[in-house]
Amino acid sequence: MNTLTIQKLSKTYKKKYIVNNIDLHINSGEIIGLLGPNGSGKTTTFYMILGIIIHDSGEIILNNNNIETLPTYSRARLGIGYLPQDNSIFRNLTVFDNLMSIAQIQKHINKKERYQYIINLMDQFHIRYLKNNIGYTLSGGERKRVEIARALIAKPQFLLLDEPFSGVDPISIQDIQNIIKQLQTYKIGILITDHNVKATLSICERAYIINQGVLIAHGSPAEILNNTYVQQVYLGEVISF
Repeated sequence: MNTLTIQKLSKTYKKKYIVNNIDLHINSGEIIGLLGPNGSGKTTTFYMILGIIIHDSGEIILNNNNIETLPTYSRARLGIGYLPQDNSIFRNLTVFDNLMSIAQIQKHINKKERYQYIINLMDQFHIRYLKNNIGYTLSGGERKRVEIARALIAKPQFLLLDEPFSGVDPISIQDIQNIIKQLQTYKIGILITDHNVKATLSICERAYIINQGVLIAHGSPAEILNNTYVQQVYLGEVISF
């Protein structure tokens, strides 16, 4: 089993804690939420795991190996994938070429194998009908599916999803939820941060709630929703599925 563990992770800016002693743990095949109000430190935590932001203290451990000193690209090679909130596909390439542009980096498979791999991937994520569509013509939901499929080409052990439900309609949200749950069959650990609390908690096994840089709650979706302090500082009201 693959594991990603964050221990006592902290970051300060102008002598003020943005993130303060955050602990977090993900196993392969788990879907975990990282939630909190705007400015709570979620994105900073994401970026520290990826190596985009350098932490001040704490440990980032992948499969019992400390990776905190490694640059972003080295962490990616070891299996930490990232899907940003912003549009990450090439707008002027077809869906097929978007996928192939990443597959070509994988030197261990030949051209024929790459082609078949892309076809299989499109079938698995139900985007083969979009094969020849140009990136900028895709709907929000279609784009998300292509982006997630493309992220899998590097065969990540863990995938960090930043606002996967942002900018898509309710029907597409359900579609993306199903795709994220499908990733469990690949034994990929998923960490999600999103403003859509209901959409996130409805597919998570556990969630971490951050407020003002501090971890204030951790538990199952039911435990999070029934936590009166979380309701007070974040949820505002009881959410039901």
